[in-house]
Amino acid sequence: MATEAEGKTTKTELGPEVFDDYDAFLKQAIRDYYDRGWKSRRGTFIALVMASGQVTSMAAESIRDGSGLKKAALGAAGMVALRLGLRYALSGPLGIILTGAAAMSLGGYLLKNRKEITTKVGSCRTLIADTRTRFEEIQGGYRAGRYDGASRNLMVDGLLKRFLEELDAMG
Repeated sequence: MATEAEGKTTKTELGPEVFDDYDAFLKQAIRDYYDRGWKSRRGTFIALVMASGQVTSMAAESIRDGSGLKKAALGAAGMVALRLGLRYALSGPLGIILTGAAAMSLGGYLLKNRKEITTKVGSCRTLIADTRTRFEEIQGGYRAGRYDGASRNLMVDGLLKRFLEELDAMG
């Protein structure tokens, strides 16, 4: 019988591009970190995405391959329904008060976490640069014939796991 913890640690099948291209490796690391439960580590996740510069690339890829198209369509339909519902429910002074409260709450959240996120961005950039160096060393060894494909893939997989562990250690 599978436990809940075993279900959360299921191994994601890595595509062949992850072993050849650092950008694909980094995108996979972001996806894995997201799947691990980014909500409990929001500051680190936001810093990772900002430091990696992969936001638009991942969004475009998600739309291109179709995995994000359904989510985008459902999100758009939900926003239209929410807008129509709120227009009727919150018209007048109550709507103005709630809009102001939401804006204040959002501003407060950003101000409260700004320092944490900006410090983590620097740490994430350093981690990304160090990991890129290790990735390129592995690729150089593979191209020079020191490693076969299976050994290289095993080292890249280990590098990905170590990258995620170091992100977890950030907090």
